Amino acid sequence: MENQCLPKKVPGFCSFRYGLAILLHFCNIAIMAQRVCLNLTMVAMVNNTGSPHLSNESAVEMLENVKNPVYSWSPDIQGLILSSVFFGMVVAQAPVGYLSGIYPMKRIIGSSLFLSSLMSLLIPHAAQVGAALVIVCRVLQGIAQGTVSTGQHEIWVKWAPPLERGRLTSMTLSGFVMGPFIVLLVSGFICDLLGWPMVFYIFGIVGCVLSLSWFFLFFDDPKDHPYMSSSEKNYIISSLMQQASSGRQSLPIKAMLKSLPLWAIILNSFAFIWSNSLLVTYTPTFISTVLHVNVRENGLLSSLPYLLAYICGILAGQMSDFFLTRKIFSIVTVRKLFTTLGSFCPVIFIMCLLYLSYNFYSTVIFLTLANSTLSFSYCGQLINALDIAPRYYGFLKAVTALIGMFGGLISSTLAGLILNQDPEYAWHKIFFLMAGINVSCLAFYFLFAKGEIQEWAKEIKTTRL
Repeated sequence: MENQCLPKKVPGFCSFRYGLAILLHFCNIAIMAQRVCLNLTMVAMVNNTGSPHLSNESAVEMLENVKNPVYSWSPDIQGLILSSVFFGMVVAQAPVGYLSGIYPMKRIIGSSLFLSSLMSLLIPHAAQVGAALVIVCRVLQGIAQGTVSTGQHEIWVKWAPPLERGRLTSMTLSGFVMGPFIVLLVSGFICDLLGWPMVFYIFGIVGCVLSLSWFFLFFDDPKDHPYMSSSEKNYIISSLMQQASSGRQSLPIKAMLKSLPLWAIILNSFAFIWSNSLLVTYTPTFISTVLHVNVRENGLLSSLPYLLAYICGILAGQMSDFFLTRKIFSIVTVRKLFTTLGSFCPVIFIMCLLYLSYNFYSTVIFLTLANSTLSFSYCGQLINALDIAPRYYGFLKAVTALIGMFGGLISSTLAGLILNQDPEYAWHKIFFLMAGINVSCLAFYFLFAKGEIQEWAKEIKTTRL
């Protein structure tokens, strides 16, 4: 029924909707590079417990201190600095969820990307003042990045045809794993050759350029795009006609709170961000403490999981839309399948990492697989809210992200405390806790997830709740 009004021939990959996905892809690469670069540069920033300003140091040592300043931050302070970005991301979620349906995303995302890039440029100078100012910069950066990462989901309400949601969202979200791959791949070399401050300067400048490009290239509604073909406009508008038939309305809060399918999405978002934040933040630390490699080798090894994760994310998008267009599986089956792969596979490989990795190569392989298989969730619960409540998608993504950010905040901070108190068995405790959360949330999702629009998301409510 939905396909009767669609044009027979519309632009495919060489189209403006895919161009938008690629632009968002690069924006996500930029904000993740700015977020993750501190995870690796921290190894170079605190590799000396003594004061960096000694009166008898040689001219070479003084020059090295200028290029690579060293700070005596304890593991607790390091954990707080690394996790402080999540404080900002938590603060951003509720306002973004409300504003995304009111104000143009062009301004919100463009200005937030610029703010995140500006904070990246300021972090090396903040570090000279003290850890407290670095934390302030990271919190502000978290607010900006939380706005970009959550607000962009509202864009696909108007731009993504239902049968292309998997491809378009996986293409954009895969930028979140390509960013860490790039930054971890090159940061070690930049630290060695130019000094760790240049890592922040380079990715900050890249973000500023992308924010300027965003203001020129993005349009909030495909109807307003001056260069898009009429066939592509008609295709997008016709395919979304059912869900866009009425405007923004009062939120059915009571119905949302009683919705088990929504709670299934929320709990699995919590588990996903817990696992993802933990692995993204502490992979360089794990490699440094377990494999004992230098910063350049650490960067190369830490980047491997994200290259495979990028491939898995793109593959998942193609597979999910293939299953739907060929009517092999229903929407809910596809969402459950990829949520299961994205939640359970990392648990399996983490257990293998703890008990079956006997040498350098097996450790790298299992760590890579554990990180990369998380990206299968891009076509699972991460876009399920668009299936069950497209009218409230921006708000629901903000809510799920808000709760998920608590997972990221808790996991990063808790891991730092465990590593500080019990270095010998710390990784076992950290990974077993991650496994328990993933499996329990996945079981709830498997029981209660849905793929069709829920009743509370269909009708216009006449009463305010």
